[in-house]
Amino acid sequence: MEESKDVALGEQIVGVIKTIYDPEIPVDIYELGLIYDVLVNEENEVKILMTLTSPNCPVAETLPVEVEEKVKSIDAIKDVEVEITFDPPWTQELMSEAAKLELGML
Repeated sequence: MEESKDVALGEQIVGVIKTIYDPEIPVDIYELGLIYDVLVNEENEVKILMTLTSPNCPVAETLPVEVEEKVKSIDAIKDVEVEITFDPPWTQELMSEAAKLELGML
């Protein structure tokens, strides 16, 4: 029973993340492969490990805040921490098939 609740919460988090778009690319940040990991503990505290398309990304200041605020808006979530990493660096290979199709890369 506990596992299905966690899975549903994980899906809810991913659903919220999919509403956030990179301003330069018409694809959400999840499909772009910018989200490396989403961890939820027993207290419903979330840690999101994400990257940016480049260290000089124009939304480097605002995108992590947007991710944090939108995920925090889920009622069951107690706290959210977003960590930015450039290891491994983002490449186009991390994009989903849907994102590649959307951008005409397939």
